[in-house]
Amino acid sequence: MDSAAAPGELVRERLVLLAGGTSAAGRACARALVAAGARVVVVGSHAGRLRESGENAPGAATELCDLTDPVAVIALRERVHAAHGPVDGIVHLVGGWRGGGGLAGQSDEDFDVLLRSFTALRHVSRVFDDDLGSSDVGRLAIVSSTAVVRPLAGGANYAAVKAASEAWTRAVAQGYSKAARDAGRRVTAAGVVFRVKSLDGLEEALASAVVALWDDDATAWNDTVIEISAGG
Repeated sequence: MDSAAAPGELVRERLVLLAGGTSAAGRACARALVAAGARVVVVGSHAGRLRESGENAPGAATELCDLTDPVAVIALRERVHAAHGPVDGIVHLVGGWRGGGGLAGQSDEDFDVLLRSFTALRHVSRVFDDDLGSSDVGRLAIVSSTAVVRPLAGGANYAAVKAASEAWTRAVAQGYSKAARDAGRRVTAAGVVFRVKSLDGLEEALASAVVALWDDDATAWNDTVIEISAGG
């Protein structure tokens, strides 16, 4: 742990964007980050759920945006910069489950729906890359699944999309390391993968893990995979 900073100190006053943050997990993360002193922007594509998320986490700002639309994500960055300044952290929570029925049940329709999560991750991480790379405490975190380690036929679409998301995030992490190495400086940004079997009942555990990303410096987190389970 960075001896110069107390636990949670590095997230105070930092701007964290929760991409797809209208779920129960997103609301838990918003509350925990606001309680830790962070500035939070919850992004969602459904106006009603977004309004409820803002009410659930007083102090958090909200932004309506379709994160699968690259033009909309660029406009989101402009609005966030104008209202709050550069982003220090992104927690990617766009997700959902579709599956079952063995391999024959892995429909193109389900795959297209699941792929939206990966598409959103690509757009958000690229558009805000300069923000995170320039921050002295930049963080990009995604929520993945233990299905990546043991994929099942009935969840092949889901596991494939999660595996792609993990690969993308690890590539982003490598970019942070390379940029620091080329500039002759320490790594200040980190790409992190959280893995869960299911988020049901683990929303608060995820929220605590998200806040903890700012307990240590980036070198402790970059290109790491962290499993979150009921047993800790």
